[in-house]
Amino acid sequence: MKTLWSEWFRTKGWKPFPFQEEAWAASLAGESGLVHAPTGLGKTYAVWGGPVLEWLEENPERETWPKKPEPLRVLWLTPLRALANDTVESLRAPVVDLGLPWTVELRTGDTSAAARQKQRRRFPTALVTTPESLSLLLTHADTREKFASLRCVIVDEWHELVGSKRGVQTELCLARLRQWAPGLRVWGLSATLGNLDEALHVLLGGAIKTAKSRLISAQVRKKFELKTLIPRSMERFPWSGHVGLRLLPEVIKRIEKCRTTLLFVNTRSQVEIWFQALQRARPDWGGDVALHHGSVDRKQREAVEERLRAGTVKCVVCTGSLDLGVDFSPVEQVIQVGAPKGVARMLQRAGRSGHQPRAVSRIFCVPAHALELVEFAAVRDAITRGEMEAREPVERPLDLLVQHVVTLALGGGFHEEQARAEIRSTYAFRDLSDEEWRWVIDFVTRGGQSLKAYPQFRRVRQDGDFFSVDQPDIARFHRMSIGTITSDAMMSVRVVRGAYLGSIEESFIARLKAGDGFSFAGFQLEFVRVHEMTAMVRKSKKAARLIPQWMGGKMPLSTQLARSVRLKLAEAKRGVFDSPEMKAAEPVLKIQAAWSLIPEPDELLIEWTETREGVLYFIYPFAGRLAHEGLAVLTAHRIGKVSPRSFALTMNDYGFALATATPLELDEAAWREMLSPAMLVEDILECLNSTELARRKFREIARIAGLVFQGYPGSAKSTRQVQASSGLFYDMFAQYEPDNRLLDQARREVIERQLEVRRLQETLMQAQNMKLILRRTERLTPLSFPLWAMWVQGQVSTEKWADKVRRMSEQLEAEALKA
Repeated sequence: MKTLWSEWFRTKGWKPFPFQEEAWAASLAGESGLVHAPTGLGKTYAVWGGPVLEWLEENPERETWPKKPEPLRVLWLTPLRALANDTVESLRAPVVDLGLPWTVELRTGDTSAAARQKQRRRFPTALVTTPESLSLLLTHADTREKFASLRCVIVDEWHELVGSKRGVQTELCLARLRQWAPGLRVWGLSATLGNLDEALHVLLGGAIKTAKSRLISAQVRKKFELKTLIPRSMERFPWSGHVGLRLLPEVIKRIEKCRTTLLFVNTRSQVEIWFQALQRARPDWGGDVALHHGSVDRKQREAVEERLRAGTVKCVVCTGSLDLGVDFSPVEQVIQVGAPKGVARMLQRAGRSGHQPRAVSRIFCVPAHALELVEFAAVRDAITRGEMEAREPVERPLDLLVQHVVTLALGGGFHEEQARAEIRSTYAFRDLSDEEWRWVIDFVTRGGQSLKAYPQFRRVRQDGDFFSVDQPDIARFHRMSIGTITSDAMMSVRVVRGAYLGSIEESFIARLKAGDGFSFAGFQLEFVRVHEMTAMVRKSKKAARLIPQWMGGKMPLSTQLARSVRLKLAEAKRGVFDSPEMKAAEPVLKIQAAWSLIPEPDELLIEWTETREGVLYFIYPFAGRLAHEGLAVLTAHRIGKVSPRSFALTMNDYGFALATATPLELDEAAWREMLSPAMLVEDILECLNSTELARRKFREIARIAGLVFQGYPGSAKSTRQVQASSGLFYDMFAQYEPDNRLLDQARREVIERQLEVRRLQETLMQAQNMKLILRRTERLTPLSFPLWAMWVQGQVSTEKWADKVRRMSEQLEAEALKA
């Protein structure tokens, strides 16, 4: 019956790639694995073919095919609900064309209650769902029986999950399913990942030692074109805030040339800005321009996605909400505004065009400032060299383990030794100690040392070595709290006596007064009032100055791309300007070389400049904004211990600045000491308000571990209430149980994830082996100017800041023209 599947491929005009045929054969042989291939090459059918071919081999005679749909055979996990809709359509296509007695259905948080109940009575043959929805299914005792026919689990976009707690949640769910069905096959899909062997190990966990497994990489180079819209004139002194709008006319010309364009920006705020800019510049386009980001109402997003599939929208302004493998074939081009800050992200976005095998993926880049030209050239070189960022797996998150243990207890109960072995079979908890396990069990059964007097924290009942949940309130509370996605509390936005528009973080709404205008979901709105965690608004015709800001909006430069940027700068230093981007950036870089220098990869440049406001020191490790944030605080702290003084700090992806009143008396040896990796963690914790950072991180951990309940639908708690609840727990544990494992996890996550101490360590160790160059400059340089502009922003009002920065830019431009 393999000919049926092959014939279906032929009817589509496709010829299978060798990697697809390898995946089909491996699946039929009972193997598990990871398929890695560029976007648009057919990864979906590479893993879908195995289960289909297996069933066809088991049912070779069409006349004997059952009339009723087959029971559950395939579970397809996807990280995004938007991706899930498209996946269902892709999986249904061969099922319908071949007439298979299969059903393919979707189950996410957006699925209606009636549809979920129907599925629980009888699951479809293939269920497309998310990690959170799978965890919810595992809380029901009858799920094991209803999953008895399950043969294969497929995890889509594994690179998006592997470096997060959602990835660990997926690992734990897979361990449970393997416990139920030891022969279960598990396949992952990835398009952009640097640490493939490790990602395979994380996906399969301990099963990698016993099960047959393989890593399948498509030996096919996806054709990829990256072109940059070069400004006619380039400012030599870039500063943040432009978001590329100076190139709006050129962007409009590009959009006019194609039927459908995806215009990617890096933040939801920029989506709103660019959408409004396009509306003002081309009012005749009207509804032909749409926007799409995660905070817009689901129905509006789905309508935009449907228009993309149908090719009836000219341009969609979007963020990462459309990054992943959704197939919108009518999309002819992708435009990226601002540097993507990572190689993988650029490839993902480029792959939204030419999203078919053997098609060319094209992306046009729009620089927000001059130095982003260097980033675009660097990312093209990195792609050509085949470089890609790794995703570091999360290890031993006990908050999530607490949640999962309650899930196991609720979903039919568990025996302790069996559950411990199952959990240790995952990559994340392979090194789980007996002490940590005993602490988790004590925490869910008694509330731990500090909460043992409160019955509501005795969530799991112990009967010998068997653990279960027998309280309906605990079950309801837990099912509503499942998941690892945390953010600032979201507030619904609704038009008075009108439609729901989406959600905005409460911290933004809290700053508004009645009558304030803002842009959201493509509308000009006027704030009216807050009613029961809903922001009531009116549509307005006034131009709004405010744009919502969402947490996590800024993306740091990846380590991989930072290295590539330094290589491009080194070429520029040698006079090599071999791409349109570098030729356009040449005047900027020549001024940098004339007024200071362009650092080589083995050089650490420190510039210092005296201004009327004080003395500024600019250090350029090129390690990314997050790492520079920690380095700036650390360096200021260490200098302050030697010479007590106050500093103002700013940082970007290329370096950081220390502003102080008088010059520092530091020679090269002293600077090396300030930038030493010795005592790094101790100094970081001493100089930062580590207690407050840990307290903030603990808020997320407390929510995931089930200590803090965010409220029932329609009566959600405010951010202040959640903060107060988690703060009380934090203070109690800190005072009465300082060795509480969740406190320890909060401190560990601050060090490892928030402060990126490992990257700080690597940066400082590299600095010790670099040639350190101290350079006093008479004026600000192209590298230092954006850091200076950020520092000035903290000293004056926004309007005065823009005027002051513009004047300084004009003065420096005049000096550059003399050079």
